[in-house]
Amino acid sequence: MEDIVGQLWHKFISKVAYNGYPEQQVALADISNSLAVFFRAMGGNGGLKITEVNAFEHGAKQSLLQKIAGSGTHIELAWRDEDTLRLPAAIDVLPNVEQNRQLYFWLAALASIDDKPFEHLNWIGAAQAKTVAVLSQYPGLKKRYFELVALIIQHRPTLSKLKERDLAAEQAIRQALLEPGSVDRLPLSQRPPMPVMLWLNPNPPTKAKAKEASDDDDSSNDDDQSSSGKVKQSNNRKYQAEQQEEDSEQQKPSLLTVRHETDLFTLAEMFKLARSEDDDDDLDNASEIADDLDYLTISKDNKTRGSRIKFDLDLPAASDDDIALSEGSLFPEWHYKKNKLIKDHCCVIPMVSGHATPTPLPENLTRAARKVRRQFEALQAQRQWVRGLEDGSEIDLEAYINYCGERATGRLSAQPALYKHMLPGHRDLATLVLADLSLSTEASLSEETRIIDVIRDALFLFSESLCTTTDQFAIYGFSSKKRQMVRFTTIKGFNDKYDNRVRGHINAIRPGLFTRMGGAIRQATEILQKRPNAQKLLLLITDGKPNDLDQYEGRYGIEDTKAAIIEAKQAGLIPFCITIDRDAKEYLPYLFGSKGYAQIKDIQQLPSELPLLYAQLTGLY
Repeated sequence: MEDIVGQLWHKFISKVAYNGYPEQQVALADISNSLAVFFRAMGGNGGLKITEVNAFEHGAKQSLLQKIAGSGTHIELAWRDEDTLRLPAAIDVLPNVEQNRQLYFWLAALASIDDKPFEHLNWIGAAQAKTVAVLSQYPGLKKRYFELVALIIQHRPTLSKLKERDLAAEQAIRQALLEPGSVDRLPLSQRPPMPVMLWLNPNPPTKAKAKEASDDDDSSNDDDQSSSGKVKQSNNRKYQAEQQEEDSEQQKPSLLTVRHETDLFTLAEMFKLARSEDDDDDLDNASEIADDLDYLTISKDNKTRGSRIKFDLDLPAASDDDIALSEGSLFPEWHYKKNKLIKDHCCVIPMVSGHATPTPLPENLTRAARKVRRQFEALQAQRQWVRGLEDGSEIDLEAYINYCGERATGRLSAQPALYKHMLPGHRDLATLVLADLSLSTEASLSEETRIIDVIRDALFLFSESLCTTTDQFAIYGFSSKKRQMVRFTTIKGFNDKYDNRVRGHINAIRPGLFTRMGGAIRQATEILQKRPNAQKLLLLITDGKPNDLDQYEGRYGIEDTKAAIIEAKQAGLIPFCITIDRDAKEYLPYLFGSKGYAQIKDIQQLPSELPLLYAQLTGLY
């Protein structure tokens, strides 16, 4: 009973002490797509990922109710590094939904400004300088900014309740908000001032400055090693980290002098005994516990996380694996931090299924295949009349009438062109389909269907539709395991006839490992460059963003993929992406452009949508 009363009291006093408007809350997840577009439009780097920021203890004065409730000690402030734009998970500090939404967009605009010109300024000077920069570049935001300032000031500490030194600091902050650029420095105060929601975090946690990554990807997990005062990433959030001394296995032996009981091992911990459920760690609440921590203690043992928790995705046994056709070709990779192309950095290995057997079209696709074939037969390039010929299969009546008119007026042509001839229509187009066969396609959509099954059906119907046209096409699949092994699987080459043998290769596709897009796109570009066709289309089908076991995860992979796409365009190709990723709008416009991709929201519709998208893309419609 006492616990129940305590919980009710805590809930009541916390609600009374809270200064926000929960019913007017705007969640980052609901507007992240719009923010990503706005951030890029403001000049922000499109390769940055937008995610939630972790709250930190600000140390400013609490109200009496907040002290009683034990609340008001933490705040979420936006900040940005070279990889990520971090914004509050939700904003409800203003009394209106639209106002809270506009606060998100203001923070995104502020984050789009480059930090380098203001690195020499103190934190309040830099905050004002960025504000001035946004307002000068985008005058249309001035009205919105000052409306937000007026609302934010109403929710700041009451001046009459502040002591003299704290009062001077608060007055300086208000002046800096109302007249950006008018305050040189913040007066000293007894305690830290209340943070300003309209500014970015003046002292954000930043990643540890890892040693310069070598060309060997085995050292690419340096981001997992942090030093004191830096951060450690977990569950898309960043925490302050404090460094622990080296593990006991690396320490010198020493005498046990004084050690508290709680630090000593019990007998149950010394032996590998099965524990009951009551003794299990509370893993279900681990993320909630971590959210309440300001610091996460990490150890410096010179080992990556992967070496402490062994999780290896080995390739299939040689007898069950695809057949490598060669040792592979080396391709460059774009290193965005070094701002250069690293030559011969990625090995793409051409492969072919060793277990593909000729097979007919699956019965469940027969009806759909018949439908798309009829559609494409009706849409294929029509036969055309060629007019103005001196000899042909038929007389051109229009030309003959004109000839008679000229003859009547005495203006006769020396060699009248009175014939026309029907020629078959022709499109000089080559299409290479590049299918993502990474491990994520193993995910189940239902008890009987996986993503890879949907992709397989889509390739079947796509091939069935194109075999009725004169368009030349090829199909390849790719997956990867670090830069030394990008598996590039041939499903149908340009010179292969679409028959039961090719259907067998489509039927044999299976999920691989990871998604190193850059190398696969460069290999596909090289293949298409050798085609004599006037138009060349590179069609990528994927279910997610670029990733791999090494540093290719995150912005590195995004930037390398973008560089590979630019190279494809420079080679005269038309890259286009068809994705089933729900978060595609966060990164695909940056990679392919706003009109360079299509998002299939219902994965089950991919087989039927793919041929129609191709028809629209190539002008058949």
